[in-house]
Amino acid sequence: MKYLAGYPPTLLAQVRQLVDTDGLAPLLRSRYPGPMHEVQTDRALYEYVSELKSDFMRKAPPLSKVAFDSKLHVIRNALGTHTTVSRVQGSKLKTKREIRVATLFKEVPLEWLRMIVVHELAHMKERDHDKSFYALCEHMEPSYHRLEFDVRLYLTHLDSGGERLWTNSPPPPVGGKAP
Repeated sequence: MKYLAGYPPTLLAQVRQLVDTDGLAPLLRSRYPGPMHEVQTDRALYEYVSELKSDFMRKAPPLSKVAFDSKLHVIRNALGTHTTVSRVQGSKLKTKREIRVATLFKEVPLEWLRMIVVHELAHMKERDHDKSFYALCEHMEPSYHRLEFDVRLYLTHLDSGGERLWTNSPPPPVGGKAP
């Protein structure tokens, strides 16, 4: 259970029992019964992130790019990234900031997408995962820690061979017949 490293052994035992009895999917479905969110394009993601940024971080520098990244989870073992690229243009130093979110978050509840976006926005002000970083995350999303834990449960569910719980694809045919 690599996504839950650092949690207490008693909690890990409870999660292990849920994995063994196929109880993670029903638990997550009961916590997030609605459909997945509608932020499906890079443009919609940019608008969503910009709105959150304007609500909580008005004085932060502008974002030049926000996008879903299909390689992010596999290559960097990360769910989102915040990067700052500085370039010299003439006699000036131009800085561009980008946020990338793993495409896994196209097919999840909106609360989870918000948690990842809040996390990456917090990196604009706080580089390290320290007390002030998590305080900023909680300021932008009061349920931040619960949502992060639930995302870790979902990743554990997927890692143990579970299927995606929210998806864009049509439901399977009923009774084995094609529609």
